[in-house]
Amino acid sequence: MKWIMLVSGILTSSMIYAAIAPQAALLSTFGVSIEGPLAEIVVRNWGALIALVGAMLIYGAFDLTSRPLVLTVATISKLIFVALVLIYGQQYLGYQAGFAIVVDMIMIPIFIGYLINMRKLSR
Repeated sequence: MKWIMLVSGILTSSMIYAAIAPQAALLSTFGVSIEGPLAEIVVRNWGALIALVGAMLIYGAFDLTSRPLVLTVATISKLIFVALVLIYGQQYLGYQAGFAIVVDMIMIPIFIGYLINMRKLSR
């Protein structure tokens, strides 16, 4: 699980790019950008929050006691992103968002399976 969390954490943390270069990140992820001061705030915050989830995954890879919380937060975050793109943004699946959806849809059941297994073992 350690290596899965590390790889997922590194990939997820790469969205720090959106906090640094919001317009470029939007273009590469979704193929479009949004302009204005509010977009700068929202996209930079979005990128920072996603990067924090990635950092949590990296931390949780090495700290067994934090894994349940880290995996729960990461799973919920990834589920929300997948649902939002599939419901409202299917037109963006041809961009990096599509790759992110595929990776997240692989990670989600792995994370959930690990959490279920850990719960069974703790009984």
